[in-house]
Amino acid sequence: MTTKNTESGAGAESGAEAMSVTWAAANARRLARQGLAAPSGGGPAAVTGAMVGAHAQVLSAAELSVALRLDGGATRESVRTALWTDGSLVKTFGPRGTVHLLPSADLPLWTGALSALPAGRDAMPADVRMSADETDQVVAAIADALADDDLTVDELTEAIVARTGPWAGDLVVDAFQTKWPRWRQMTHTAAHRGALCFGPNRGRKVTYTNPHRLLPGFTPLAGRAALAGLVERHLYAYGPASPQHFAKWLAMPVTWAKELFAALAAEGRTEQVHYEGGPAWVVAGDTDFAAERPAPGVRLLPYFDAFTIASQPRTRLFPGAAYERALGGGQAGNFPVLLIDGVVAGVWHQRRSGKWLDMTVEPLGGTLTAARRAELDEQVERTAEILQGTPRLTVGAVSVGAHA
Repeated sequence: MTTKNTESGAGAESGAEAMSVTWAAANARRLARQGLAAPSGGGPAAVTGAMVGAHAQVLSAAELSVALRLDGGATRESVRTALWTDGSLVKTFGPRGTVHLLPSADLPLWTGALSALPAGRDAMPADVRMSADETDQVVAAIADALADDDLTVDELTEAIVARTGPWAGDLVVDAFQTKWPRWRQMTHTAAHRGALCFGPNRGRKVTYTNPHRLLPGFTPLAGRAALAGLVERHLYAYGPASPQHFAKWLAMPVTWAKELFAALAAEGRTEQVHYEGGPAWVVAGDTDFAAERPAPGVRLLPYFDAFTIASQPRTRLFPGAAYERALGGGQAGNFPVLLIDGVVAGVWHQRRSGKWLDMTVEPLGGTLTAARRAELDEQVERTAEILQGTPRLTVGAVSVGAHA
């Protein structure tokens, strides 16, 4: 539902009428644009672009996130083909420095934007940190070493040390009860600058490659233009959104996001609306919020699904008991979630044993109606189809903790 409301603030003249957008209308539009109201006829790259990236720290979760939005019986193999065969997807370090799947065609925008983000406080101990000059040396060494071949971490370490000096290989970075070489603290920086992305695994070993090998002529966009484009994509997928919402999504300072939003509003690229009690923004002219509520139905979303990460405010997407049960300290993504009519209404977990997928779904607030149970059964079958297993469903308490 949309109405008119008098608002003032960045991007709106004092006293001008701003459209009011309800959370229900915003949520319905997000679900539709995400391919969650109805499957998308596009391919994996188009769907991943609509999500503004798929979190892929756990690759199987990203495969499920993307494939469940596709029609035509897509499976995890559809996503793997896009990633490793036709190259329309790339696996790299995305927002918040975490591993994401991104459309390869969008990599110039992403690298331009991410490399232009303000640098935060360096959390490394003083004797571990790298200077700006050392960082530049390492990034250049990575780009050169990966120009002609995919390399494992150990192979890349040797190549970097050969190009920079032994300091880059010093085992000083604390990591998982071991020590990593010094250069690895800049892995995500190299990715953000367009020097590195993931290659296909070599057995159980991760490899890295140079994105120029995937996209001949690839060049990151200029930072300011790339940031503007990223804001517009975020607003199209998850708007209305405030600078606070955008800053949380990128793990960036709110003051920086406010300045960016104000500049884009002044340029006429965004439009202010009234949303959830305050000002928020959409892409200029993108004010069609026709649906007052999402299409009814049940959905199973995996860990760190983009919809649960970026949709704000979380108190509306995770109402009541869901806020305590399905979030980890207020952070979304730690539990796979059960959506009913567009809001989180439970959690679920799956464990694979051979061909079997043992799936436990915990609805909040009591038992499911017969109609909801039938919809859940369909979702379980679809999830198993995507993951290429045979499901065994239990409706009951999920006993494992977050991110298990």
